[in-house]
Amino acid sequence: MAAIAVQTHLTPEEYLAWERKAPFKNEYLSGQILAMSGASLAHNLITGNIFNGLYNQLVNRECMTFSSEMRVKANPITSYFYPDVTVVCDDPRFEDDVFDTLLNPTVIVEVLSPSTAAYDKGEKFESYKQIVSLQEYVLVSQDKVNVERHFRLEMQWRTIEFQDIADVLPLDSIRCELPLSHIYRRVQWTDTP
Repeated sequence: MAAIAVQTHLTPEEYLAWERKAPFKNEYLSGQILAMSGASLAHNLITGNIFNGLYNQLVNRECMTFSSEMRVKANPITSYFYPDVTVVCDDPRFEDDVFDTLLNPTVIVEVLSPSTAAYDKGEKFESYKQIVSLQEYVLVSQDKVNVERHFRLEMQWRTIEFQDIADVLPLDSIRCELPLSHIYRRVQWTDTP
C-alpha cells in the first residue's frame, strides 16, 4: 500500500488519538504522519493469498494472523505501522485496552508497491528491527516473482531471496511454508515497454 508523507508532526499520543477517529489509515514514523493510499489488484491478491495461507496453517495453533487493519508499534523511536500481514505466536500484547496496536509480532509481511519499496526496505525495516519479538520480515514484490525473507539469527539479520515460482518460502519462526505459486496465485502481469 502506498504511503504519502503529510507535513504534520504529532506526539505518539496525539497520533493515536487522531488515528482512532480517522476515516482512513495513516502510519506514523518519528512524529511524521504517512497517509496510506489504496492498493492495486496484484497487491490485494498477494496480501489475501499470504493471509489465507498462514491463517490456514496456524488455525489450530497458538498463533494469530492479522490483516492490514492491525497496527504495530515499534520503539525506541516510536513508530506505528499497518503491515499487510502480521503473525504473533506468543500471547499478544497491546499498547492499551483498545486492543488495536500490537506490540509483539513474530512475523511481518509487507507487499511492495513501487511508491513504497524503498521505504519498506529502509526506514520501516530499521524500525521493525527494534521490535525484540520480531523474528522474520518478508518483503513481496507485486510487479514480479520476488520474495525477500529477512530473519533474525542471534543478533544479526540475514536475507534469502526467492525468484522462482516453484520456490517455497520457509517461515521457521512459526513453522510454516508458503509456496510462491500460492503467494502469486491469480496475479497476472502485463509486459509494458
